[in-house]
Amino acid sequence: MLAGFGTGAASLALSACSVPETPRRGTQAADPLPGKAISIARHERLMQILAHPDDDLYFMNPDTQRMLESGTPLVCVYVTGGEATGINVIAGHPRPRPDKPAYSSARHQGLRQAYATLLGLPVFTPWSKGVTELRGGHRAEINTLVSNGRRVELIFLNLAMHTARGGHLGLPSLWTYRGLNLRTVVAEGSPLETSGTYTYDALVDVLTGLLTQYRPTVVHTMDPDPDIQHSPTAVRRKDSEQVGYSDHADHTATASFSWAALIRWVAEATAGGGDIPAFVTTAYRGYYNRHWPKNLSRKVLLEKASHLVPYGGGADWQCGNPGGCGDYNVGVGRPLTNKKGWVRSTHYRYPGPRPLLTAEADGRLVGYGVLGLRAVRWRETTPGSGQWGPPDDLGGGPLAPTLGGAALADGTQLLFALRFDSLAGHGASNTREIALLQQNAPGGKFSAWTGLGNPETEPDKGRRIGVPVAVTAADGQVHLFVRNAAQGISSRVRDTTGHWGDWRDLGGEQIQDGLSAAVDTAGLVHVFAAGRDTVHHWAQGSPGGRLALHPEPGLPLPGDSPTAVAARDGGIDVYYPRPASARTDAVHLGGTQPGARPTTPVLPGKDDRGRVRLLLNGRVTVRSTGVVPLQGTALHVASSRDGEPTVAGLGPGALPWMWRPVRAV
Repeated sequence: MLAGFGTGAASLALSACSVPETPRRGTQAADPLPGKAISIARHERLMQILAHPDDDLYFMNPDTQRMLESGTPLVCVYVTGGEATGINVIAGHPRPRPDKPAYSSARHQGLRQAYATLLGLPVFTPWSKGVTELRGGHRAEINTLVSNGRRVELIFLNLAMHTARGGHLGLPSLWTYRGLNLRTVVAEGSPLETSGTYTYDALVDVLTGLLTQYRPTVVHTMDPDPDIQHSPTAVRRKDSEQVGYSDHADHTATASFSWAALIRWVAEATAGGGDIPAFVTTAYRGYYNRHWPKNLSRKVLLEKASHLVPYGGGADWQCGNPGGCGDYNVGVGRPLTNKKGWVRSTHYRYPGPRPLLTAEADGRLVGYGVLGLRAVRWRETTPGSGQWGPPDDLGGGPLAPTLGGAALADGTQLLFALRFDSLAGHGASNTREIALLQQNAPGGKFSAWTGLGNPETEPDKGRRIGVPVAVTAADGQVHLFVRNAAQGISSRVRDTTGHWGDWRDLGGEQIQDGLSAAVDTAGLVHVFAAGRDTVHHWAQGSPGGRLALHPEPGLPLPGDSPTAVAARDGGIDVYYPRPASARTDAVHLGGTQPGARPTTPVLPGKDDRGRVRLLLNGRVTVRSTGVVPLQGTALHVASSRDGEPTVAGLGPGALPWMWRPVRAV
């Protein structure tokens, strides 16, 4: 059994939801039936599933650090041994002989050093080491460190990075080929002294067992569907990118196994009438970071890089580990001098607001989000109370963590989701689709989930699409936007009779996901996205017309996704962070006062300590109390002219929070 663990859950019985069942395909799909009970965890917990030692430090920080600082217990599962060629390079020294058990051990020690410093402890703080029993008779090394009520557990599955025959990458081969048994590596000095083997099903089962045992409320994974990226061959080889995609193949395979396990966890938990486990997910981009502008401020970057220094360690360190004292190739100073630049950004695979906010006719705030891979709805207990009621299960899973939404003129709500239509290896179907959930009437019951397809006709390209964003134009038409595989924008439009047109490519240059759409006071639809050079803008020329690229000369390079808001003078206010800076730029486009100072409320991103900021009436207010905000906070402004802004988000316990800063003043 896993050491030192005891998690309880309280079942919250919910009334049956109003969404009818939708038939699903494939054996890996979560049960789409709505109206299930949702288990609310008594204790928050973060689980990270990584391919290699250091993936968390490069790609998931500073989020990991913020949750650790708040006291959230952390469990990291490292799928491979990280042994690579077995050569632990020491700068300025002759190339050492390969020693895979030693190199794997050295990287484990580097993690212990890094997480000790993340907890504010001396770098060589001793850890408790042991062996944990897993599903199917598998075993793994487990390291545990507890200090001042904070807890970190590191679990090393240690699957080999290469196959025994042919030397192919192990995890991608395990995901792809039938009949493969992938051996494990025994790290030097490990309490686990014997090796084993894994099949495809065994790895999914072991990961599912860990999820079931630990019951995390937040799960961090790598990117299961990285961008198509045609890097020069020399760059790709140097950066270990898989052919054609902007990430390491191990990252993609690990994320695929992780999401397959998440889906199986939900399916097992709900079988026979069980509750939905309440957890939220965040998937992180990997080598993608080197291809786009950097988005961490100098202060956050230095802090993030500082935790890679003890991971890199040094050959002259006296850590007491027989295999070595870190991944020397990372070493002192190298995280910041490395031309790959991975450490300089933290990008999300599924960016956007969580939860999606709207209001009902009586003034109660409503939040729509994804919990346990399924859509849920939270309602404010009474208008203006600032308290959320329990979640209602809307079904529809398995879904990516960010929803899109639009309301018709009469208030009827439409929800859009990126759905894992099927997810399986060994050449089985692996597809994604955009799914729609629509109310029958304002505040009323929902119809069944329906599929809106995918702007890409090839399944592999279809995996690369982004999260849906939608708006309702003044003429009543609903415009749905999705970043496509070519890293442009595709769109579908719903007319006023409810008929959806075909997917259409809007063209333009390459952009990042995290689109922002708005409708100006003249009824024209606008879409903005962060490009490699500037903020890209698509707009209608007339109400009801098609959107076209609308260049905006002179807009500086954005560091991340923009936010567009309709301004009172008929223009659009656009806010976006600058690269490698905590600064947010704001521009006012169009309207009767071109170039005027933007005045609409907006969330300009978190500050250097990870706290939510609200820009209101030219002043920035910081949310300085409450739970740590996860990725994707949302803003709602009441419809009255002097409407009160409300900010909402999700916390480490997979529970929503609400902040009304005007009342807090």
